[in-house]
Amino acid sequence: MGDGIFETVKAVAGRPFALTRHLDRLTRSARGLGLPDPDLDEVRRACAAVLEANPVPLGRLRLTYTGGHGPLGSDRGDKGPTLVVALGETVRRPDTTAVVTVPWTRNERGALTGLKTTSYAENVVALARAHEHGATEALFGNTVGALCEGTGSNVFVVLDGEIHTPPLHSGCLAGITRRLVAEWTGAKETDLPLDVLREADEIFLTSTLRDVQAVHRVDDRELSAAPGPVTAKAMRIFDERSAADIDP
Repeated sequence: MGDGIFETVKAVAGRPFALTRHLDRLTRSARGLGLPDPDLDEVRRACAAVLEANPVPLGRLRLTYTGGHGPLGSDRGDKGPTLVVALGETVRRPDTTAVVTVPWTRNERGALTGLKTTSYAENVVALARAHEHGATEALFGNTVGALCEGTGSNVFVVLDGEIHTPPLHSGCLAGITRRLVAEWTGAKETDLPLDVLREADEIFLTSTLRDVQAVHRVDDRELSAAPGPVTAKAMRIFDERSAADIDP
């Protein structure tokens, strides 16, 4: 039924990045879904055990916390929640990528808005559309035509040398990397129309595994100079700050 929440945590040389922030969001998502607060000490122990058993240079650590076993239908069961921690090896992303916009919208007033839930089929469909067009991410507007987010990323634009990203009331997820980039670069939260993507000087994505990734094409618009100077600086700042502090 998708009655669960999750976090994806970057693991660098066996160490989880920004784990405290991820666990704080896991708790917020659990409360938003009406699940009991996860035992964060148990979650930390599970992460440490999985990382120790599976040493990889760069990993995707997936924490999944669900409503547990339930009856057929949409009712929640009474057996208590479940926790699964898994790890997969990954590689560093390219510095630039292509994105597409999709005709479907994020509902900024929905029951799950702002929660990182396992109800992800909408993202699966949108990401498949992106892949059909040679892109790695699909970007959504919301119900009032404002820029919102990607299927698994936040989006930033550069206008006249300043960095902007949609505010949380647009319906986007409060991304961990989004928050760090805003803190470290001074990016502004700004209500932006979806068509800002046609005129922005630079565009970049942020996520746990993308870090800061420049966009060189959005739909049929080429940004041949990507990463532009502002994005390149943001990439450099993120790399330096994240390397200096594993749990900022």
